[in-house]
Amino acid sequence: MEQRLTLVTLGVQDLARARAFYEALGWRPAKASQGDVVFFQLGGGLALSLFPRESLAADAKVADDAPAGFSGITLAHNVREKADVATVLAAAEAAGGRIVKPAEDVFWGGHSGYFADTEGHLWEVAWNPYWQLGADGGVTIDPPE
Repeated sequence: MEQRLTLVTLGVQDLARARAFYEALGWRPAKASQGDVVFFQLGGGLALSLFPRESLAADAKVADDAPAGFSGITLAHNVREKADVATVLAAAEAAGGRIVKPAEDVFWGGHSGYFADTEGHLWEVAWNPYWQLGADGGVTIDPPE
């Protein structure tokens, strides 16, 4: 199996509300979006989709009985400048998200904060001085030698 991630799907209770949240952040739904699924083309060949949680569980043939609260996963949005962390967090809050952790310097030498989208999915917004971001927003963890 090749080392690759191409699509992240978030199971949501309220598809219209979740879509409106991401659109308020300036994200544009892909033309392939329809009825009960919304796709967003992201940089680096990655895509995000929003799909009703109940339908997602049924598709995977698992029970939708996860407890509310921390799911054990976060998504991340890396920014180009340290000050951009606070800017993105403010935009998320203005769009209806909830700030979980305000922007602050962190132990590993960067600067980050967290917000929860309208469905409670956690997003880290981070400035990492050790990583490079490409023109399309894709991250390079180990720069070429």
